[in-house]
Amino acid sequence: MPKYLFEVSYSVEGAKGLLAQGGTARQAAIEKALSGLGGSVESFHYALGHDDAYLIAELPDASAVATLSITVAAAGGARVNTHELLTPEQVDSALNANVEYSPPGS
Repeated sequence: MPKYLFEVSYSVEGAKGLLAQGGTARQAAIEKALSGLGGSVESFHYALGHDDAYLIAELPDASAVATLSITVAAAGGARVNTHELLTPEQVDSALNANVEYSPPGS
C-alpha cells in the first residue's frame, strides 16, 4: 500500500481544538479517519517550527488521499501538504527505466 507524508499546520480554530481535546485525542481522530478510508497510521509526531505535526500513513490510493485532503481542508482546522513516499526499490526501478527526453531548446 502506498505511503504518504502529511505536513500539518493548524489554523487558529485547529489549535484551539487541540488545546481543548489534547494531542492523543487528535491522534485517535486521525487514526479513525484513515481507517475509514482503508488506511493506517505508521507514525504521528507533533513538531516545533513551521509545521505543527507530521504523519506518515498508508492509504490505498490517490483517491483516498484526495478524499482526506478535501475533507480536512473543508473542515478548516488545518492546512495539509501531502507527499507520496517512494521505497528505495521504487527509486531503483525508476532509475532503470528508459525515457526519451529532450530539454527545452535542444
